[in-house]
Amino acid sequence: MSKVIVITGASSGIGEATAKLLASKGNKLVLAARREARLQEIVQDITEAGGQAVYQVTDVADLDQVKALADKAVSSFGRLDVWMNNAGLMPHSEFIKGRVADWNQMIDINLRGVLYGIDAALPIMRQQSSGQFINIASVAAHAVHAGGGVYSATKAGVWMISEALRQEEVAAKSHVRVTVVSPGAVDTELVNHVTDPDTKKP
Repeated sequence: MSKVIVITGASSGIGEATAKLLASKGNKLVLAARREARLQEIVQDITEAGGQAVYQVTDVADLDQVKALADKAVSSFGRLDVWMNNAGLMPHSEFIKGRVADWNQMIDINLRGVLYGIDAALPIMRQQSSGQFINIASVAAHAVHAGGGVYSATKAGVWMISEALRQEEVAAKSHVRVTVVSPGAVDTELVNHVTDPDTKKP
């Protein structure tokens, strides 16, 4: 059965690859990211391959934009079956460097972005009595290394948020499922967000 699937962080990497694969299986995709040109290219690729996709420029750190994304899914395809919280940043640095702006950005995208996605999509899924969240954590949620403290903390937070949500939806018998995926190192643009020159050294 074809599903309506929202993917944040869909302009590259895991999000882009997942969108193209799911579209090739007959699902209807709603793609979100901040880079409109990339979203347009990916939607065109999917459409030319015979798939169905729309996009919405979205900053996941902005609740109003995330809610507009959920509305886009429903207005385009009539329902919302899967919400994939994939957007994330990984600007590693040691604490002594004091890269507070990087820390705040990771908290905004990696944590608030997930919470805002849940807030936008959960009421729709509850009303449908069906739905699924797929939240992208990381192996860094389960092990930490020097320079990765804040990133690991945000990804561990994704794991905890997901587990709490799963327990709540089981108790509510809502038929809303929650899945957490913890990828290892993947060759994507994520590493381009490392701002500390010492961390970037090979």
